Amino acid sequence: MSASAAGPDFDRTELIPAIAQDDDTGDVLMLAWMNREAWQETLRTGRVCYWSRSRKKLWRKGEESGNVQEVRELLFDCDADTLLIKVHQVGGAACHEGYRSCFFRRLDPNTGEATTVGERVFDPAEVYGKS
Repeated sequence: MSASAAGPDFDRTELIPAIAQDDDTGDVLMLAWMNREAWQETLRTGRVCYWSRSRKKLWRKGEESGNVQEVRELLFDCDADTLLIKVHQVGGAACHEGYRSCFFRRLDPNTGEATTVGERVFDPAEVYGKS
């Protein structure tokens, strides 16, 4: 059985992009990275675990905020090097800046100007104790 038939191919690449999508609405919530250990923990617990490139450690989504992602469906692409994870987003916000989605800025293709297209669900300073 090839790696792609069994799931993502971590033998070919150590980190695989993982797109989190709201299972109910179809909204894209975020993009993060998974390594084999994060993938295995996600499978074992039913809650999404990522690999934090900046902290260089496992990042259990919602470990500080409580806004965990419960797995509803796991899909991977034809090359077995990208994941799509359909989730139930507990707490209503996936973004560490307090927005429902990390994709809360819209760029105008004509002017290059960015506008915020979402409302904050929580104040990050209150949740994380940082400004």
